[in-house]
Amino acid sequence: MTLRSIRNLTFLLGAALTSGCTVFPNPEPPRVMDLAVVRAVTAAGQPVMASLRVDTPYASEPLAGSRILAKPTPSEFRAYEGTRWRDTGPVVVRDTLVNSLRQSGAYTNVITDTNPAQAELTLVTELSAFHSETPESGPQVVIELHLQMIHNRSRARLCTRSVRVVAPASGTSVDQIVEAFGAAGSDLATRVIDWARTCDYPSDLRPSQGKDQPTQP
Repeated sequence: MTLRSIRNLTFLLGAALTSGCTVFPNPEPPRVMDLAVVRAVTAAGQPVMASLRVDTPYASEPLAGSRILAKPTPSEFRAYEGTRWRDTGPVVVRDTLVNSLRQSGAYTNVITDTNPAQAELTLVTELSAFHSETPESGPQVVIELHLQMIHNRSRARLCTRSVRVVAPASGTSVDQIVEAFGAAGSDLATRVIDWARTCDYPSDLRPSQGKDQPTQP
């Protein structure tokens, strides 16, 4: 390439940038999806007389990211192109649990781990599955969560459980997969609330018919 050709190319590139054009095309922004539960939770009756902090689930890569994941084989993860969760997978799961626990009235107050307020209890979780898969029976999504309820003052573990939820999907498109995640999220929230009610709480925190139910702030 001659010196004149290099000068001409430099001039053309500069003109393109000045006019607002780009040499490389801008990628399409990804679709941002949420975990929309499909069923309302049932009211829990008398609440546990405590404030509950829900920690963001522990997770390793790639579950700790914001990509919507598929697992075509037991040893491989893939991500759906052009789409992602609105936040990381653990945060999406945490927010689903927080919203459902608040709606249930199972505790006098429910907060996230980003809230500086004091709480008597902490729900600690580990996220070990948050993906779609396609076995011979058809496409489905899987959410697996290990739970521990901690009494903050004594650091005692009040109860533990592992919950695995599988929800069928009507197809393999990203919209059908996200819809199935919503059904799985509803099932997960119901199971977590039912389990949490069975924990061996200290006597001063147990539901009592003689106490009024404070309202959520």
